[in-house]
Amino acid sequence: MSALLQVSGLEARYGSSQALFGVDLEVAAGEVVALMGRNGMGKTTTVRCICRMMRAEGEVTFDGQDLRRLPSHRAARLGIGLVPEGRRCFADLTVQENLNAAARPGAWDMDAVGLLFPRLAERKAQVARSLSGGEQQMLAIGRALMTNPRLLILDEATEGLAPLIRAEIWDAVGRLKRDSGLAILIVDKSLKELTAVSDRAVILNRGRTAWTGALDGLAPDLAQQYLGV
Repeated sequence: MSALLQVSGLEARYGSSQALFGVDLEVAAGEVVALMGRNGMGKTTTVRCICRMMRAEGEVTFDGQDLRRLPSHRAARLGIGLVPEGRRCFADLTVQENLNAAARPGAWDMDAVGLLFPRLAERKAQVARSLSGGEQQMLAIGRALMTNPRLLILDEATEGLAPLIRAEIWDAVGRLKRDSGLAILIVDKSLKELTAVSDRAVILNRGRTAWTGALDGLAPDLAQQYLGV
């Protein structure tokens, strides 16, 4: 299976401090890959480099195109949809306005997002700041889907949410895997849920790729070493 996203030898810095030391990962079309590791190991930095939100050295290609030469908005238009850490909805816009602001032609429209997240259909006239944290997370995912991406990147999409809302979001990820054909890269810490939905995992440790494989094959000692579980 050929890679849709290919990252090889990725290096990145914050000023004089190096954060990534040769990260390697790939995501094929229709594949769900978990990007894991303890806090501060380079997961969000890797996402920022892929989405062209910070400079990086190494190879980053999407469908054969070199992303390093593109600004972030052009990388997005190639088909990369990002659900950023912290949600970042447009607080003063309604649910419908948030979704419409990102809309591009394709199968994902207001009706499709409403089927995935019925809460958003029920609250389409509410401003985003009036939503609960979990509903704002659903809105952030719906907004990314409205760009009709080929690769969806979820950066800590369940962090800090109530168990019921977390379950709804994991259910939605499972439906996306089963029904949409999207490639998905998920940054999260929930080993049980990620094992259920991911095809493979890439674990980062101190800015390097430390382990790659199916999570049901991750030995307990390595899980403890790299994830602390």
